[in-house]
Amino acid sequence: MDSFTLSQFLFLLKGLQWTVALSLIGLSLGAVAGLLIALARTSGFKALKRITGGYIMLFQGTPLLMQLFVTYYGLALIGLKLDPWASVAIGFTLHASAFLGEIWRGSIEAIPRGQTEAANALGVNYLTRMRKIILPQALRISLPATIGFLVQLIKGTSLAAIVGFNELARSGSIVSNQNFKPLLVYAVVAILYFSMCWPLSLYGSRLERRLATGAR
Repeated sequence: MDSFTLSQFLFLLKGLQWTVALSLIGLSLGAVAGLLIALARTSGFKALKRITGGYIMLFQGTPLLMQLFVTYYGLALIGLKLDPWASVAIGFTLHASAFLGEIWRGSIEAIPRGQTEAANALGVNYLTRMRKIILPQALRISLPATIGFLVQLIKGTSLAAIVGFNELARSGSIVSNQNFKPLLVYAVVAILYFSMCWPLSLYGSRLERRLATGAR
């Protein structure tokens, strides 16, 4: 029976690196798609609102684990076989875009309508209005919820192990099978997750309190 060695700890840190990378890719690509979804949801075009509304219902109403199964095993059935890294990146991007799109839709609609009416009266076009007036304010409003979603996304990366992606949770399982010390190994894994998620949660709570104070 092996002890918990430095090399095994470094292996966990390697898994942590992939967890962070997957979270950032899912958040960044999901943010781009989520912004387009939010703009479509607030555009006033009924067809766009229905299509994006159905997209959000699909990804918010189904488990992330099932979505990862579809992007890995489902796509392979139609001849599009992806490696675990590509499939989970696509899965987390789609998942994040649905949630971020709805978060940002709510933030855009939280901006007083009078600002849009004033911009229209001054002849400000749609792109300039959104870029310089609406979106900067909406981004500020959405930050606490966006950070909260990022925390959930980080914890959700543990599901990527189901398709063989070697993130932190799967690295912990591999090390545990080597040294037969699951309590010790998973305690370290939990501490690593906590070290990422707790500071983000504190920061999100602080931003939320600051926004609430500024709104009074």
